[in-house]
Amino acid sequence: MIGQLFFKEDRYELTAGYVHGNLDYNIYGEGPLQGQKLGLEQTGDGYMVEFLRRIAWRFLAGPRFIDGHSFITVQKDQFPNFPIPPDAGLHTNLVAIGAKVTRDTTPNRFYPVDGTKFSFTSDFFSQSLGSKYSFQSYKTEYDKYWSLSRNQVLAYDAYLCATGGTPPFYGNCIYGTGNELRGYTAGQYFDRYMAATQLEYRLVLPKRFGLVAFGGIGGVRAGDTQLLQSNHFLPDIGAGVRFMVSKKYHVNMRADYGQGTNGHTFGLGVLEAF
Repeated sequence: MIGQLFFKEDRYELTAGYVHGNLDYNIYGEGPLQGQKLGLEQTGDGYMVEFLRRIAWRFLAGPRFIDGHSFITVQKDQFPNFPIPPDAGLHTNLVAIGAKVTRDTTPNRFYPVDGTKFSFTSDFFSQSLGSKYSFQSYKTEYDKYWSLSRNQVLAYDAYLCATGGTPPFYGNCIYGTGNELRGYTAGQYFDRYMAATQLEYRLVLPKRFGLVAFGGIGGVRAGDTQLLQSNHFLPDIGAGVRFMVSKKYHVNMRADYGQGTNGHTFGLGVLEAF
């Protein structure tokens, strides 16, 4: 659950989010453990608050705060030689203060047809704040849009992620989340450094429908203390269908199929992938 409030003609922006639930996922082996995986269940909750103020040239900047609590359980172990994450069986708190800078020149944030979007986020998790681990997380994203015709848009996305310090394995950059890139299962690649770029063609059809085609390329690089070492070159390609649930704001429901190097994904969501 997430909400946004805008004050004084977008001079101030307040964003708050809360999540609670269970998440089942796998982590995958590398090298001699290739083809093996370990099932995990992570339960917990967390919230995030950030407050941004417009400064100059349509940039907004401000502080943010994150607080999360989780417990990881190992599911049935089919591969007894697979390394168990040190976080398993422990109640973990992650607390961070950070900062965010954004700039958005698109005319419609729900369905951009031209303009650019930029964001940079830095979060500093510290034991002095009550966090179990001390580490840093940095994320940068840049999007650009071109209107080819009344019903055609070309969209470009670039994404960078890096972590420092001693994060838990799930505190690293996780490939396959946040639509970076589609075609990869989240948990197969979680590394210290990640880069991805993609291009998407969007076509509006009659009767509220639409089609998209996308392709991209990315890579991950592990740190020296990573639980599982992996350095990979990871392209993707795919297509999707859109249905417009709001004509006034051009809000789409999307269904995307993505093909990666060694598998595929199918996802549903609201709003465009980027």
